[in-house]
Amino acid sequence: MADHGFIAQDWVPALSGQDGNLRRLALELTKRSSQGEVLLPDPKVMFRALTLPLSEVKVLIIGQDPYPTPGHPNGLAFAANKQLRPLPRSLGNIYKELESDLGISPAPHPDLGPWLQRGVLLLNQALSVAAGKAGSHQKLGWEPILASVFAALNTRDNPPVAILWGNHAQKFAADLGNLPQLRSAHPSPLSASRGFFGSKPFSQANRLLSEQGQEPIDWSLPLA
Repeated sequence: MADHGFIAQDWVPALSGQDGNLRRLALELTKRSSQGEVLLPDPKVMFRALTLPLSEVKVLIIGQDPYPTPGHPNGLAFAANKQLRPLPRSLGNIYKELESDLGISPAPHPDLGPWLQRGVLLLNQALSVAAGKAGSHQKLGWEPILASVFAALNTRDNPPVAILWGNHAQKFAADLGNLPQLRSAHPSPLSASRGFFGSKPFSQANRLLSEQGQEPIDWSLPLA
């Protein structure tokens, strides 16, 4: 995968034990596609989060699965293709908290690519989904891939900060035991008012990075 630009080169050793699982996933996705299932996101960007080198990850944010609407997902958790309007509601709440926390004006678009470039690993628990069927690939076999990613992060000398929003992300807390962790409610409209708003994850993450001697994240996004 690294040879084709799907993932950064230094993830290859971390995932070397997953060759069989990756092949099985590829075969299953190919079969489903041949049977008419529309796979999201485009296979070319399914592993986009892992184009961020392992050595450059400063913050980990865990999502659930890609948005199940064609044209929306772009391979990054909570993000979507730049042209999408209106914004996904969870992301809109993330932007509200970002403004409250750091005074950063909300971007009018849902593209979080700049965060990825600055060291934020926006990783979904499943990297694929069937169009129109949220959560449809959660049991497809992504779990061991995710476990290898987390193990690699957990054994780094300077572990990144993990931001765990909601129960779906917090179930991985033990697997990320060496990472400083920030936990709160999920930013979805159903739970944001129960502990997400006011949690200040962005300034807290930067504080933890600074305590480790790392540069803080620039959380701003282009306004166009």
